[in-house]
This record gives sequence, C-alpha cells and structure tokens, in this order.
Amino acid sequence: HLPRMRTPTPMIVGLVLCPCGLVLTFTGTLAPNWRQVSRVPDQPLDFILEQGIWDMCQELQSTHSRLCGQQDELGYFQQLPVRVARGLMPTSLVLSLLGLVVASLGVRCWQQEPRPWLAGVSGLVLLVSGLLSLVPASWYTQELRVLPAAPGSTLAVGYSLVLSYLGSCLMILGGLALTLSFHRCCKER
Repeated sequence: HLPRMRTPTPMIVGLVLCPCGLVLTFTGTLAPNWRQVSRVPDQPLDFILEQGIWDMCQELQSTHSRLCGQQDELGYFQQLPVRVARGLMPTSLVLSLLGLVVASLGVRCWQQEPRPWLAGVSGLVLLVSGLLSLVPASWYTQELRVLPAAPGSTLAVGYSLVLSYLGSCLMILGGLALTLSFHRCCKER
C-alpha cells in the first residue's frame, strides 16, 4: 500500500488564495487612496485629494503632478475609523504572514504527507486575519461620507479600499479552505 502523494484540493486553494489576498491587503494598506475628494472649492476642477490611512496626496489630473505628505487641516487622521484601520490592517498583515508560514509547514511541500491539523490551524489564523482587515475596510466605507472633507466637495471610494476588500475576501476564503483540513484530520482518526 503506497501512501497518497496528492495534496488535497482545499489546501491548494488556500495556498493560492491567501498569498493573493496578502498582496492585495498589503497594497491597500500602504497606498494612499482609500477615499478621493474632488471638486474641492477654491481649487482647480482637475484637483483630486487622495486620502489613505497613512498619507494624503493631491494630484492635478491635467499635468499628472502628484504631491504626497499633505497637511491634515480637517483632522482626518484623528477620526476613529482611520485610527482603527491604522491598527488592524498591519495586525492583519502580520497574522497573514504567520498563517502562511504555518500553512507551508502543514501542507505537503517537502514531506511525503500533509499535516491536516497544522493546515487547519493555519486556516483559522488566516481566517481571523481576513476578518481583521475586513472590519476597518467595512467601517471606513460606512463612514466615508461622515469623515471630514471640504464642504461642497465630491467624495468617492478609492482603489486602496477596493483592494483591501478584495484581499480580505480572498484571505477569508483561503482560510476557510485550509480550515477544511480539520475534516481530513478527523477522518484519519
């Protein structure tokens, strides 16, 4: 009787989705474009203010000139959704890295058989990581119009927020797939 050399499909799905989710969440965390503020009074029509959780940039679309490190005159960075995102997004990234390390030990990479209990634990860690990044992205979206902006300006969701959402969802799906490894562990007993 030869041992099975095949890696279970849920483990493969988890190991594909989670790194993709990590890259998207990392990009969404660092890029300064969670919200775009346009049509700001006393500014040119092509002026756009991009607000992230770490930085603010202004751009003139006609000249493609972009200047980051803008002053926070309205208290944007002191708002609770932004401060929570500053805490939870990096925590999510660290947990994602930890979960992927554990997953690489549990999924058959250099050993003959996978370790389903280790892959299941990594799935739980990655699931929690995805939830930790989904919470600030959702809350920020809910408060998008309440966060301070110049009166009369137009507000829009930025690409960083969309990337954070997508990364969170991929991380949750990948974590759930890896968590299915517990079923295999129980089946062996």
